[in-house]
Amino acid sequence: MTDADGVVIHETLAARVLIGSGAAGLVAGEVARLGAGRVLLVAAPSAAAPGDRIAEALGARLAARFGRPAPHTPVAVTAQAMAVVEESGADCVVAIGGGSAIGLGKAVSARTGMPQVAVPTTYAGSEMTPNLGETENGVKTTRRDPALAPGTIVYDLGLTLTMPPGLTRTSAMNALAHAVEALWAPGATMVTDALATEAVDGILGALPEVLDDPSGREARARLQSAAWLAAICLAQTRMDLHHQLAHVLGGAFDLPHAELHTLLLPHVMAFNLPAAPAAASRLTRVTGRDDPVEPVAELARGHDGPRRLSELGVPREALPGLAARVADAPYPNPRQPTADAVTALLEDAW
Repeated sequence: MTDADGVVIHETLAARVLIGSGAAGLVAGEVARLGAGRVLLVAAPSAAAPGDRIAEALGARLAARFGRPAPHTPVAVTAQAMAVVEESGADCVVAIGGGSAIGLGKAVSARTGMPQVAVPTTYAGSEMTPNLGETENGVKTTRRDPALAPGTIVYDLGLTLTMPPGLTRTSAMNALAHAVEALWAPGATMVTDALATEAVDGILGALPEVLDDPSGREARARLQSAAWLAAICLAQTRMDLHHQLAHVLGGAFDLPHAELHTLLLPHVMAFNLPAAPAAASRLTRVTGRDDPVEPVAELARGHDGPRRLSELGVPREALPGLAARVADAPYPNPRQPTADAVTALLEDAW
């Protein structure tokens, strides 16, 4: 970010990152390093098997398990998890899974102050950020606080090898959105520019290879590393129109976050890049295309699932109201998101 005198201020969150094949086997040791004695293990249903292995390794340190995290971190689900915390006396939370599991771990930590160990199985990126989005009564609100960021993150390549192709694509597009947003963010620095550029290059280079051969370890490793860099970008810059649209739509209609990112990103890029020449220049150089939106749109069109808001069940008549909500309280964005302009964008995505 930049202060009133034009001085660039770069802040980095303190985090311990373990990355490599088999890294999940070190979780119990990380818990011991933190001095925790009673662990709440949050494991998404899709991560039940690696959750079982972590539970076994924790042994007597495992106080309880919670296996029902939900997208957009509903406050009601967090209340259920907190009841388990109070009953078990947990003093540490280990979350394994995608953004829903990591988000619930953050929500529990926010209410208790207990340390977190995050073990992501997708490319969602929440594990590296000081952000927490929670949903109540159909409205998603986001807060930002360094205390929300997990102190230990464990990236295990092996946990990504079984991701279905559809989730691989949409989760990687989610990560790509973090990097692209960082390039035009008002708080961008030379560090975030470098990280974002490398992340975009890595994701656009590795994702097609992974989709061609989901079991290929080299491309998977590059994709996971690029997603890590993209997540750092999200932690160090501010979210803009792209994330705001995902939050407003996701909170209102309980939509899948990664698929929303996938279908929205080309539309938001086309909307913002004319007002963000430095970002456009970097993306043009990285993609090797005169129009850097095109390779992103090609990846989005390849999704074997909902590719339009209409296919996700968003009613067309709701679009102007959603656009008005965005325009009334806009996130920082290179182009002014007026209600009419956002409505037009949503119509294109619909």
